[in-house]
Amino acid sequence: DTIMRDYPKLKGPMYTWEHVEYIPDVEDTLQYLHDKYTIVIATNAGESDTEAMIKALKRIDADKYFNHFFSSKDLGYEKPDILFFQTIINNIGLNPNECIMIGNLYEKDIIGAKNIGMHTILYNDYNIAGDFQKADYVINSMKEIINIIEENF
Repeated sequence: DTIMRDYPKLKGPMYTWEHVEYIPDVEDTLQYLHDKYTIVIATNAGESDTEAMIKALKRIDADKYFNHFFSSKDLGYEKPDILFFQTIINNIGLNPNECIMIGNLYEKDIIGAKNIGMHTILYNDYNIAGDFQKADYVINSMKEIINIIEENF
């Protein structure tokens, strides 16, 4: 639910689903960021390895926006394990403070990323109440990412 809408009732890898779609406003955000930054996608989806994730992204032509693709199945670590994030950072050759983790699950996406020193943005489109201390920013629309990055990084 960060790039493509997740439908938990649908079974199997996302690339086999009858219908897939972008999260609202994410395509425009990806287009903007793609020209200026390295964009990495890393999934914890238990059904999909990296190849299956790329197949799903290709269905909506989203794969073109990403420079690197990772899955927990292929990495051998799952979010929020710090090794999930550290392995990715090592593979792409960046330091944690040069990265921004954008995710929709506080416990899985934000905590591990923040614990290794990444900047964090929690995408909270369902307006779930909570104490999100490790999220540097909490957003309700993907459009907000552009302003956050332009103003702060």
